[in-house]
Amino acid sequence: MERKTILITGSEGLIGTALASRLATEGYAIRPLDIRHKSFLFQGDTTDLPVVKRALRGCCGVIHLAAVSRVLWGQQDPKRCIYTNVGGTKNILRAAIESATQPWVVLASSREVYGQPEHLPVTEDAPLRPMNIYAQSKVAAERLMGHARNAGIRTSIVRFSNVYGSVRDHPDRVIPAFVRAALQGTALRLDGAEHAFDFTHVDDVVRGVSALVKLVEQGESRLAAVHLVTGISTTLRELAQLVMELGGQTLPLIHAPARSYDVARFQGDPRRAATLLSWRAQVSLRTGLEKLMADHRASMTHPP
Repeated sequence: MERKTILITGSEGLIGTALASRLATEGYAIRPLDIRHKSFLFQGDTTDLPVVKRALRGCCGVIHLAAVSRVLWGQQDPKRCIYTNVGGTKNILRAAIESATQPWVVLASSREVYGQPEHLPVTEDAPLRPMNIYAQSKVAAERLMGHARNAGIRTSIVRFSNVYGSVRDHPDRVIPAFVRAALQGTALRLDGAEHAFDFTHVDDVVRGVSALVKLVEQGESRLAAVHLVTGISTTLRELAQLVMELGGQTLPLIHAPARSYDVARFQGDPRRAATLLSWRAQVSLRTGLEKLMADHRASMTHPP
């Protein structure tokens, strides 16, 4: 029997690489699309509609991860962030609508869409109050998904929260930066020491997305947005202390003011994912950091 093909945009990123591997083991053929892909065959930008249409041909669905994915990058270049995140999503959905097979679309969104929540833990039904350009782009992309659903496309939105767990991650994100500093014996910089977030391991995330794919593959067409969260918030000060403990040394902390466009606290409510996907986070922050530090040590000893 011929395997179903899933297009993964942003396939070279932290989540994309892990997700492609997981879905391949579950029997799907994976078609990657990324501007950084080493193979010309799979290089492409979602802002290029002909490229998207060609990539989507013959696919049963698409998981749209490609984006300007950092809050800081969005603030530094708002036009590029909106063009990529909103324009790319628009192209994915247009290609799906115009396709003879009308593949389903899963959009990767973010807990940033909630902005600074009034109440913790945050449910998926909390108001969307974006505080920065990146969050605004994700809210706009989510609205486009609603229009596509009205046009007959099976759509689903999954919101991620501070995903970590790979040496391939952006080195300036907080966990990779802390881990590298701990291994190199340098200072840890805290931009808002009491800011607290719900850190989610990439293995848990891809397991949740896999469960979501199964639902849309079964024909579910009115799925509510779901976030994949642990339900536990950790301050940056607590994170730094844990990283230093695991690294076996005390390091200087550089305290810097928080950025005005950053959310100060987030803790997600995991109950919808538990009900909808039978999903719960399994990797504790301590366990995830231990594994990540071991992986970083190995990569420093034997670089790729």
